[in-house]
Amino acid sequence: MKRSLLIPAAWLALASVVPAEAQTLNCNREFVQRGESKFTILQKCGEPVLKENFCARPDGNKPEVIVNPPSSALPGGQTVIVNNNRCDQAEEWTYRPGSGQFETMLLFRDGALMSIRYGSRIP
Repeated sequence: MKRSLLIPAAWLALASVVPAEAQTLNCNREFVQRGESKFTILQKCGEPVLKENFCARPDGNKPEVIVNPPSSALPGGQTVIVNNNRCDQAEEWTYRPGSGQFETMLLFRDGALMSIRYGSRIP
């Protein structure tokens, strides 16, 4: 009988683990969610402890551009494939809300919040 109670308790413990990525963030009793602007998030959460700008890979679903140059440009009427290896500017803000809380990273693209993820617990 005790063994049958142990299994539901184990599942309950696993269900309470904080997910790696969340859909909303609670900042000073105001919720922040995907799609919101940097300005709105600054108003709700204040300045982050760290802001990092970097080059993110573009969406992998975008096709490569195929260019057919004039026949005089390349012998044999070859087709040129222009690789879509451009860089999309992204920015990540890191919040450290306090002892016992989880470090929180917000990823922005084109000025809008794309994802929220949690890091390790702050000692």
